[in-house]
Amino acid sequence: MKKILIISSSPRKGGNSDLLCDRFADGAKDSGHTVEKVFLADMNIRYCHGCGACNATHKCVQKDDMALILDKMVNADVIVLATPVYFYSMNGQMKTFM
Repeated sequence: MKKILIISSSPRKGGNSDLLCDRFADGAKDSGHTVEKVFLADMNIRYCHGCGACNATHKCVQKDDMALILDKMVNADVIVLATPVYFYSMNGQMKTFM
């Protein structure tokens, strides 16, 4: 049994890419895996300021939801990233997350 973390960057709950996340989650659960979905639109993730503090501390100085997501990622066996495609690229929410 695997721990699966799905990260959806769809700006709309129930949008096409978010629905694909839900169908993937259903299949994974039916196969006996545990699944958690993070909806980035509900999270507060700030842009990197390039301050470099993380180089020494391995922690970001910003107090946002990214630390929570990173903990979930470390504990996951499988990470699924889902994004709508805008202008032939991933959307801004996913770019900020990455």
